[in-house]
Amino acid sequence: MKLSYKQCSIDNLETLILVSRKTFIDAFERQNNPEDFKQYMRQAFDKNEIKNQLLDKNMIFYLVYTMHDLVGYFKLNKNEAQKEKFKNSCVELERFYVLKTFQNQGIGALMLLKVLNIARQYGGDFLWLGVWQKNKDAIRFYELQGFKKFESHPYFIGKDQQIDWIMKKNFNS
Repeated sequence: MKLSYKQCSIDNLETLILVSRKTFIDAFERQNNPEDFKQYMRQAFDKNEIKNQLLDKNMIFYLVYTMHDLVGYFKLNKNEAQKEKFKNSCVELERFYVLKTFQNQGIGALMLLKVLNIARQYGGDFLWLGVWQKNKDAIRFYELQGFKKFESHPYFIGKDQQIDWIMKKNFNS
């Protein structure tokens, strides 16, 4: 399957907000307290919040398409935009989502190859991400792609403190 990647600009704000909300709701709404989830959604996917992130040179979003369809998106953070600071230089994959109707078609693996190619250009030793410890399907996917758990950190959905596994993949592996 051939995918195309479009680095987002402010012109893509509305599309980015729609795909961000849709994929996050599909992935996590049923497993979370409704009030906490609504609070998180209002903050994380607020139009001004996403706009500010698009304007930050250290936060890079890409929309992913097949020939005709938007299938997903991802977000990379570099330098001070990263949620964690590690001893070695690295790049964070903060968001990585495939729309539900396009899952289980190999799109995620193809997207991840592109993510790794882009992240390598920013320098550093590895790509890292946080994944909810209860998201077993995502953990299995990342492990199959060569990521290893090396730490954990708290992640809040509203007032609910959850634990994300921090996984990394060295650029030389």
